[in-house]
Amino acid sequence: MLTQAELIDAIPRAIASVDLPGWGPKTTGKVRDIYKTDGLRILITTDRISAFDRVLGLIPYKGQVLNQLSAWWFDRTRDIVANHVVAVPDPNVTIGREAVSLPVEVVVRGYITGVTTTSLWYLYSHGDRRPYGIALPEGLRKNDPLPQPIITPTTKAAEGHHDERITREEIIERGIVPLSRWEQVETAARSLFARGQMAAQQAGLILVDTKYEFGIVNDELVLIDEIHTPDSSRYWVADTYGQDRMPANYDKEYLREWFASQGYRGEGTQPHMTPDFIASVAARYIGAYERLTGTAFVPAEQPAAARIERNLARFRKP
Repeated sequence: MLTQAELIDAIPRAIASVDLPGWGPKTTGKVRDIYKTDGLRILITTDRISAFDRVLGLIPYKGQVLNQLSAWWFDRTRDIVANHVVAVPDPNVTIGREAVSLPVEVVVRGYITGVTTTSLWYLYSHGDRRPYGIALPEGLRKNDPLPQPIITPTTKAAEGHHDERITREEIIERGIVPLSRWEQVETAARSLFARGQMAAQQAGLILVDTKYEFGIVNDELVLIDEIHTPDSSRYWVADTYGQDRMPANYDKEYLREWFASQGYRGEGTQPHMTPDFIASVAARYIGAYERLTGTAFVPAEQPAAARIERNLARFRKP
């Protein structure tokens, strides 16, 4: 694990964006830059971090952790569902097949928790006993395990808006995803989550919940985006769970919980993130990577743009 001083020293070198002239049209998302070329997508994970659907700052090495951990997971879940990955030529880069994204994001939850207005705990604590159309028992407390993992789908909202909560029945009735395809999605999502729970347990973590995105390539269901990273999944440190009802987070929720404690939920002026706090977020991302993979995180050399251009050179057509 890098020291606090090393993480603070890396803050000025955090990657906000990467420009690759000549690689085709660029799209900048909340946390990655995307280039399209020759039927492929070049996905460059940056160090931007977004909570409450806003870009809130830069966390050093976050992009490398997301990209490398996601690639590690893709390798270990190919027997469950195919994925879009063609190559991972750089610590920050995945080259993926162009896929038609399903218009539904799939969140699998094993615990009732969260601080956003669409979280399972927020809805339940405000009286909704059938969030996402799924009946939940009385008497649950925040951070309790659910009787069994549940799938809570949402549509993909337009930029600046929250995702729409939706039920399984609405997905089918509205023709958003055909029944046979949705059954494929549910089977894959449950199997992926079970695999993730086992790996987390072996690493001394609890996989609390996670988001999966699926797409279609040549009529085949494929897993796209990223998988089981601290941005797409919630991890708790197992030996802190149940002691004071506030388990230690090894994911983006640590940042979100801190902002909420400061009274910020995506509106107004965000609280100032000090170097010590930024480094503490980075340490949790790196900690999740090291626990799950069993290997030490080694930062790639800088600057990012030159390194990525060099590592992508063999993919450029003459």
